[in-house]
Amino acid sequence: MKPRLGLFDSGVGGLTVLKRVLERHGMVDSVYLGDTARVPYGERSRSEIRVIAKEVVQWLRDEQVTVVAMACNTTNALARDVAEHVAGMPVVGLIQAAADMLIEDRVGVLATPATAASGAYRLQIEHDRPGTVVVEQGCPAFVPLIEAGHLSTDELLRVAREYVAPLVEAQVEAVVLGCTHYPLIEPILRQLLPQHVRLVDPAIGLARQLDALIGTPLVPLGTSFSLTSTRFCVTAEPEGFATRATPWLGERPEVELVSLRSPACAS
Repeated sequence: MKPRLGLFDSGVGGLTVLKRVLERHGMVDSVYLGDTARVPYGERSRSEIRVIAKEVVQWLRDEQVTVVAMACNTTNALARDVAEHVAGMPVVGLIQAAADMLIEDRVGVLATPATAASGAYRLQIEHDRPGTVVVEQGCPAFVPLIEAGHLSTDELLRVAREYVAPLVEAQVEAVVLGCTHYPLIEPILRQLLPQHVRLVDPAIGLARQLDALIGTPLVPLGTSFSLTSTRFCVTAEPEGFATRATPWLGERPEVELVSLRSPACAS
């Protein structure tokens, strides 16, 4: 059977994962679901996140995908087991991918409040690399600002400075972008962090994990990617999603409005 990849996130953040996958694997047959009716996930309870994960993965299964990529750290942290149970197929995530990429002894993690509170990154990194110092920082303002398209405002700079300060104080050597939205504000984070601190994008590691599931990379490094093999779906405001996605993807995607089968956790 030809591989078909399903990716999901609460909004535009998971596009950073899709982009890494397309850059590495070329024109992969894929379906991207942005659950924009319930963004942000990072402010929701564990029980809500688990209901959402079950519903979204079932929708992707109905779309006949063969691999699920959890392009959302919050669901990865709180509902990986739910996704695997519902999927009945391989599920790849970001937290293990990030841990596999680390070589540093002092690591900071910027994440949504739900992901940070779960301790999922710290537990995985400490399991894989005993003795590593891990400092997790919840960033409640980032996703709402990014989803609103505020990528270079004074407000974003102000909250970014606040979130980064504890990591700088802890003298971290690497910072994991523990939410798929955060690569969209990498220039601001780079501006605030010491030059020697490495930014780690788990999406790069996830794209590598897919080698064994959808085939080895066929795309030469640096080749531009195409969106023609990807179907984009959202649960609210398709035009707004398309507008916000355009700067990151380099072209405006065609976006469909879809309805999940229940209003679970609706705002």
